[in-house]
Amino acid sequence: MIALLKTPVGRVRLVGAVEGISYLLLLGVAMPLKYLAGRPEAVKMVGMAHGVLFVAFCLVLLLAWVGGHLSFRWSAIAFIATLIPFGPFVIDKKLTQFDQP
Repeated sequence: MIALLKTPVGRVRLVGAVEGISYLLLLGVAMPLKYLAGRPEAVKMVGMAHGVLFVAFCLVLLLAWVGGHLSFRWSAIAFIATLIPFGPFVIDKKLTQFDQP
């Protein structure tokens, strides 16, 4: 996992994976707790964490694109993938091809 932090695309992959997990927790745990168990605080906590991680993902993605490590096309694909549940995990294998120091 530490090796992922060494390259810009590795940071995109790492933050994307953590952001993807937070999105799944928000949709699969916090939302049902809010609507089925009457616990809205779950959405507040997980939602805030997910929001911070989404902004962090956007920043590392922008840095990878501006630095020339990802094309605009793949940056757009990675951004769109974060809007879809399981999306960051689906494109991760393709992003490994761009993960060079």
